[in-house]
Amino acid sequence: MLPALVGVGLALAVALFARIVGFDRDRAFYPVVLVVVASYYDLFAVMGGGGADLVPETIGFIAFAAAAAIGFRTSLWVVVAALAAHGVFDFFHHALVDNPGVPTWWPSWCLAYDVAAAACLGALILKGPITARATHSA
Repeated sequence: MLPALVGVGLALAVALFARIVGFDRDRAFYPVVLVVVASYYDLFAVMGGGGADLVPETIGFIAFAAAAAIGFRTSLWVVVAALAAHGVFDFFHHALVDNPGVPTWWPSWCLAYDVAAAACLGALILKGPITARATHSA
């Protein structure tokens, strides 16, 4: 229970910090958060010995990084959905990949963090200065 509470608390603290400093005014902030949280399972795979678990972890990372890029380029609602989906992934991760480097408390912490971050981004889209859709063409 404590890891989940800390996960929510840290997601709210990061969101508040980003709001005060102005990081979240740029539509890239939350997609970058998604890329970072998705990369940790690769780190844990390396910490656990870098065996066969690194392949599925990298596939997962690529999928969430792609969602971050697509959401950045199209609609931040994609990033909201992907952050929440990563939380669901955290919940089922142990049944999908045997990664000995993952700390026992990580899945509940990351589930809570991801869902809280998704909620913060959703609230920001609904009432904040950033737009859900990309306004640039690149």
